[in-house]
Amino acid sequence: MKFTEEHEWLRADDDGVIVVGITEHAATQLGDLVFVELPEPDTEVAKDDEVVVIESVKAASDILAPMDGTIIEVNEALVDNPALVNEDPMGEAWFFKMVPSDPSQMDDMMDADAYAKFIG
Repeated sequence: MKFTEEHEWLRADDDGVIVVGITEHAATQLGDLVFVELPEPDTEVAKDDEVVVIESVKAASDILAPMDGTIIEVNEALVDNPALVNEDPMGEAWFFKMVPSDPSQMDDMMDADAYAKFIG
């Protein structure tokens, strides 16, 4: 897994698809999620585009595209049950899957040890 400074995690599947979610740290900071708005599949995105809107009891936030590519699948379960993000942020509560235009963009992201240091 790789991590961004925006507290997103990325996992590359064997087929080159990248699964994206938010970290447990981010889910804890946000508090209980009450709303998730996901992008449409087949959406072309550029790094740092706002692609997901989440609202918690504390605040509204945007999830940014961690890299350039095409979103190919979204996790519809989150629309019906936003609290899943608080229950399993690093597993079942992924937000979207994408095919990156340039997989090497992941090389600049943090590994688990670097992310642990980043969040202190």
